[in-house]
Amino acid sequence: MKNDHKYPIPELLSPAGNFEKLKYALMYGADAVYLAGECFGMRSAAGNFTDDELYEAVKLAHSLGKKIYITVNTMPRSGEMPLLEAYLEKLNDIRPDALIVADLGVLSLCKKRISGIDIHVSTQGAVTNYESCLMWHELGASRVVLARELSLDEIVGIKQRIPKSLEIETFVHGAMCVSVSGRCLLSEYYVDRDANRGSCAQPCRWIYEFSEVKRPDDILTGEVHPDGTYIFGSKDMCLIEHVKELCDAGISSFKIEGRMKSSYYTAVVTNAYRIALDSEYGLREQTETEDELKRALVRELDSVSHREYCTGYYFSHPMEEPHLASAPGYMRETSYMAAVESYDHVSNIAVCTQKNKMYSGQKAEVLSPGKTGRAFTIGEMKNENGEIIESTPHPQMTFTMEAPFELKHGDIIRACAPEDNN
Repeated sequence: MKNDHKYPIPELLSPAGNFEKLKYALMYGADAVYLAGECFGMRSAAGNFTDDELYEAVKLAHSLGKKIYITVNTMPRSGEMPLLEAYLEKLNDIRPDALIVADLGVLSLCKKRISGIDIHVSTQGAVTNYESCLMWHELGASRVVLARELSLDEIVGIKQRIPKSLEIETFVHGAMCVSVSGRCLLSEYYVDRDANRGSCAQPCRWIYEFSEVKRPDDILTGEVHPDGTYIFGSKDMCLIEHVKELCDAGISSFKIEGRMKSSYYTAVVTNAYRIALDSEYGLREQTETEDELKRALVRELDSVSHREYCTGYYFSHPMEEPHLASAPGYMRETSYMAAVESYDHVSNIAVCTQKNKMYSGQKAEVLSPGKTGRAFTIGEMKNENGEIIESTPHPQMTFTMEAPFELKHGDIIRACAPEDNN
């Protein structure tokens, strides 16, 4: 595929809820990673990073020529400002590549307390027009994360009306929110957890029923689902089949949602979009047709935990679809069975760390950076004492495994999808 694009290849921006996820994001192709410290981030339930871990994260990313963006995108109250000022001074010493903010007061403090660190405006800023972009840029922002409620045509229109010095970033994959740009009050209403200060309990994923006031025992449902009504549970976004259109729109950064998802999710989704982008710009040796590659990448993204996929607001308003709400529950991800620690080229033996139980003779796949899953049958396995074992029953146990092809540190051993075992 030839690089005939008007704009340079977009940055691939991946989430990291902890240090393990950070390593997978970087290993599987992220150009930059966004994460949070222990305060003022919109995902307080994620593992997040201590001050020392933030420093190590920046050091690791920079050693690989990659970037770290730290979220400071809650809507803090006045009583939190002294703590925020102290936190910003720490971040000034840690030296991330950018801070992601949503509040004008936070941006003002950033300008006073930090220097030489870019400021990005969070999707929580609900930026939906070019005048808003221009205003944030005038105040010092170098990038705006546009609201997820925009269509691709609207994004193109904004790009045409802002200076080249202002980058735009959009979400291309992951969970969506039924509130405008995540500004939701349901969580605080139900369980006193403020979504706008990082503590969302995700009540949009709960089951809801309703009844007529004089007939409280006559429970009704608004949608035909046997397990209840999912009036708030939006589908997940997936743009893997539309990478070319997004590149042509001049989007500077492709953002993947999911700081609270698994390390496996981080690796698989990052890898899929890395392959798609590199293929689109002619940076990858093409061994398959365009249709074959798209099918393979869709299959990869089907292997992670997700709700029913859609294309968000990019090509149609979700309310125009037959069902805005997703079917009940998540489609569970393929079992992540082991991580490869090292590989001996002479003996073809891999040293692995167990993630989930696996069996000798089981059909499996290897996922490597820059490649889609490669099928194989698990060969002879041995425990740390060199004894032959039929399975790996102990969490985090170290074992060796015969490998049919070369493996590398960081490769993932996963179960085959159910349809592949038929």
